Amino acid sequence: MCVASTREPYFEIPIKHFQGKPHRFPFSSVLAVVVSLCFVSCGFCDELALVSVPLGFEISGFDRTRTWVSQNGVFAFGFLECCQKDDDGFLVGVRYNLGDKTVNMPVWAIGGGLRVSMNSTIRLSMDGGLILFENPSGLIVWSSSTSNLGVKKATLLDNGNLVLVGNGDRVLWESFHSPTSTLLPGQTLHFPQTLRAPSMNSISSYYTFVIQRSGELALVWENNVTYWRTHLSFSSNIMEARFDADGFLGLKDATNRTIWSTSSNDFKDPSVTLRHLRMDYDGNLRIYSWDHVLHEWKITWQAVGNQCDVFGSCGLYGFCRFKSTGPVCDCLYQDSSNWGASSVTMDSGGLKCKKMVDLSNCKMNTSMVDMKQSVLYGLYPPQDVAMMLNEKDCKGYCSNDPTCIAATSKNDGSGICTLKRTSFISGYRNPSIPATSFLKVCLVPQAVLTQQSDPYFNPKSIFSLSKGFIDHEGDNKKFVGAIAFIVLVTVSSFLTLEMFVFWFMYRRQKIKAQARIPFSKDDQMNAHYSVLIRLSFKEIKELTGNFADQLGPTIYKGVLPNKRPFIAKKVNDASVNEKDFRMTVSMLGGMHHRNLVSLNGFCFEASHRFLLYEYVPNGSLDNWLFNMQQVQNDGNWQQRFDIALGVARALAYLHSECQVCVAHGNLKLENVLLDEKLVPKLTDFGLRSLLQKEAASSSESTSEIDIYMFGEMLLQIVTCKRDISSDSLQRLADSMNEKLNLEDCMDSEGMARVTRIALWCMQNQPFRRPSIVEVVKVLEGALSVDTPPFPFAVRQYQMDEAVLTEVQGESQTKDNFD
Repeated sequence: MCVASTREPYFEIPIKHFQGKPHRFPFSSVLAVVVSLCFVSCGFCDELALVSVPLGFEISGFDRTRTWVSQNGVFAFGFLECCQKDDDGFLVGVRYNLGDKTVNMPVWAIGGGLRVSMNSTIRLSMDGGLILFENPSGLIVWSSSTSNLGVKKATLLDNGNLVLVGNGDRVLWESFHSPTSTLLPGQTLHFPQTLRAPSMNSISSYYTFVIQRSGELALVWENNVTYWRTHLSFSSNIMEARFDADGFLGLKDATNRTIWSTSSNDFKDPSVTLRHLRMDYDGNLRIYSWDHVLHEWKITWQAVGNQCDVFGSCGLYGFCRFKSTGPVCDCLYQDSSNWGASSVTMDSGGLKCKKMVDLSNCKMNTSMVDMKQSVLYGLYPPQDVAMMLNEKDCKGYCSNDPTCIAATSKNDGSGICTLKRTSFISGYRNPSIPATSFLKVCLVPQAVLTQQSDPYFNPKSIFSLSKGFIDHEGDNKKFVGAIAFIVLVTVSSFLTLEMFVFWFMYRRQKIKAQARIPFSKDDQMNAHYSVLIRLSFKEIKELTGNFADQLGPTIYKGVLPNKRPFIAKKVNDASVNEKDFRMTVSMLGGMHHRNLVSLNGFCFEASHRFLLYEYVPNGSLDNWLFNMQQVQNDGNWQQRFDIALGVARALAYLHSECQVCVAHGNLKLENVLLDEKLVPKLTDFGLRSLLQKEAASSSESTSEIDIYMFGEMLLQIVTCKRDISSDSLQRLADSMNEKLNLEDCMDSEGMARVTRIALWCMQNQPFRRPSIVEVVKVLEGALSVDTPPFPFAVRQYQMDEAVLTEVQGESQTKDNFD
């Protein structure tokens, strides 16, 4: 029936493939759907069973119950609940459509799991781009980058693959080429693609399943701890990892030959029609099979058989152990919220244990807590020192070493003692493990009582010895004997305590005397020796070859007796007394983060004051960034983005994870060093705010200046230009919602996100600037970011007077230390 009207007629079509309320389509859109359904007569369409939506189709977050379902009804596309509360945001992607919400696992998500608010819309635009944008600003937070490529429709295939199709049913884009946490049957993984575990909160997960350049498959935590791998027996030209519908996961070479494989325990079972391979939030890789009788997913294979072998499976300050019901998590020490409480099962997301007490703030001395049949996970090899010591000496060494936080002594005959100098402490327990771990805690009376509640601790109590003497009140002799025994034990304990105090004071004086000698003969043989040491000016002069290798105005390179290179930085401030200086050095020495340069020692004499840092071989970021030939040959946008993210994480550690907020105060490219793997390491941090007491009161404003300087650094990393002018800021702001072409090799969407958050950091008014934690979330893709308002602060041109005064004052103060 024709309708005489100037407007295109609309049809309201309630079809099963659009769940929820009926959808109104223009006549041309309905015709496109009809035509696409007619395509099933061709061979290609018969195989893939195409059901398409036309250009202009969209789904809003406010109507998120409506989804677009594949023809076989197994998969659905739309807004997905990712969290317990709507306030935590939503995912947009493909999930199962099996009825019960608990079994409808997401199999693919836009942007690798990008979370958006309800006030968002996903649309197949008229130019062929699939875009996700926020309302009402229209800010695009993700795009398929297929505009003007000839896309005619979008199709959700029966295998769960979302495709954008052009003329002749040619696939121009598909979700299978950008996997997130799951591989569906027929999907492959190529280097450098990864599967990232879904996150339980707004911070990205640290667990990934990777195919390495060598072709091996591996499970990795934080890009540097591998806790499972395929262990190929020989090298081969591996092309891809492939997951098949029969439950088979294999590595294929260029000739399609299987190099390595594994399979589910229901391999080729004809009754199983649905399977998938998933990287789970707990860091384990599993194959799931659908039980159509019980209507649930069953685990039919997992990479790590013992969940406690997954690195950090119970999180920071958590311990994993097995019970008859499966793996459970406990908190590590008595100050945790769950200490002494019921254990938490792994499927509840683990524990959130409280932060460890700063040992330097202990009112009394420190004590070592014994943890039997326990092992601490190894993290960041430079921070973990392996020594050949028995259990008693291992405990004593850590107790007397101010930089040691915990230790593990292996009782398997190897005699290895591992000292932990990092604040990341986590581990696992098992009655069959021949090892004992030690945790350094503040010495408080409650610690003894708390230890008694844990069956893995073995404290001895004198009261249990006297209990047997007073069980029978009618026996006077036993009663008198009990009293005498108690008195005897009390006197003996007092004398023992006196002897212990005398021994402790003697030992302490001996340790202080030995502190002047940086390395004993045994230590010189240990390349990983990293105790915080004190050197004399004469010793520094000798180790640096009379300051022969000068790297900067007051920076010199030297080599320690154990062959480790180091950097000696001169501190030009004679007004700081030794007490404040050593307190500062102690605090800086206790800061351990992958992206911070480690402090190894110091020198304090009347006219000579130095700080000794680890040597980072690849030099500063400015030298690497502005060496255009190196950037073109060796660097790319992903490398620069990883460097920016590493600096942001280091700054977040200083601002929010230390006992007190430590502002960097002099954030610039020259103070970011790169190691041999281009991992950024922030240096020169916190010296001003820690040494100058009056600066502590202004740490909040100083941290705001850090945010501004980091925004400026981000733009330098994005543009590869040192000078950021107001004109360049204007051009960046104008082009953020367009396709950016600063570099052909850049990911324009990722670069636009970095540019937006950089301009937020450079807001004129400090209160408008985000916190560094929010900046990290944006860079990780956990938060979207709006277009920042004008004006921006530009240090050389239009920074307001208050901010300019802060930055200039900061720079002048820093010159006193350089």
